[in-house]
Amino acid sequence: MRVLVTGGAGYIGSHTLIELHASGHDICVVDNFDNSSPEALNRVTDLIGAPVEFHQVDIRDRAALDRVMAAFRPEVVIHFAGLKAVGESAKLPLRYYDVNISGTLSLLESMQTVGCNRIVFSSSATVYGAPHYLPFDENHPCAPTNVYGHTKHMAEQILTDWTAANPAASVVLLRYFNPVGAHPSGRIGEDPRDVPNNLMPFVAQVAVGRREKLSVFGDDYDTPDGTGVRDFIHVTDLARAHVSAIGYAAGHSGTEVFNIGTGRGYSVLEMVTAFARASGRDIAYEIAARRPGDIARSEADPSKANALLGWQAEQGLEEMCASTWAWQSGNPQGFESS
Repeated sequence: MRVLVTGGAGYIGSHTLIELHASGHDICVVDNFDNSSPEALNRVTDLIGAPVEFHQVDIRDRAALDRVMAAFRPEVVIHFAGLKAVGESAKLPLRYYDVNISGTLSLLESMQTVGCNRIVFSSSATVYGAPHYLPFDENHPCAPTNVYGHTKHMAEQILTDWTAANPAASVVLLRYFNPVGAHPSGRIGEDPRDVPNNLMPFVAQVAVGRREKLSVFGDDYDTPDGTGVRDFIHVTDLARAHVSAIGYAAGHSGTEVFNIGTGRGYSVLEMVTAFARASGRDIAYEIAARRPGDIARSEADPSKANALLGWQAEQGLEEMCASTWAWQSGNPQGFESS
């Protein structure tokens, strides 16, 4: 199929391009490089041995986006483009609503100009908020507790309403848990701007000497070692889920939501220990106060994705840490290392 990928130069997007190419799809990328690097696309081109059609476009720029749509005429869109830092969203709520909501509206309107009715949306488990029960399944109530989560939930509702008004439309909502890891080549990986907002890149930067130590926010949760437990999923497994999702969208109409996780949680200290083992480096850390809004545990029930998408996570904690270290040690300053 002809697949338009918004935000395709980003962490998850770049890994998905490789899986899409391996599955024989034609790819077109739009990205404004607000939180990504052109070097990621250069390296994807090297890895797949073929050029990737690319347009530097902000999806809120309807005129520019319409030109890409008219030329490429996608059969399906994978929508990654958006802002994603929980803490930053509280400080910049208007920017988050503008990019994440206005961008989604602009994209849908542009898709309609060429009759494209299929979209796979990059959502997040943050839409669930505090758990009423665990593991989270797709029927769990949604009650996000931060601005970022609100924008994801609102975008999900917009997409759901769009399919209700358009019987030919197909929307697949993928609620990610905690993506980590990197391509096995070590050539592409997570390269956050400024201070990392997520655990794994921060740990990796401590190991490579970019950061002095990790702050572990809370060691008094009701978990085996007192630190928060999360469901981490390898980015390559997550990328493969998108390939499965576009196949599902091609054969179904309406809106369907899937949790994309492993169903197995690891604590912060378990991750630190595993990464120290993979890297051969000591990871300095200190215990800090809990962060407002953090929960003790977050784990997925991925059985729906297993059953309906024919997908399941294959890579474990060892692969997550080893691939991250291969990326970080080979690129101490991220893509700027080149």
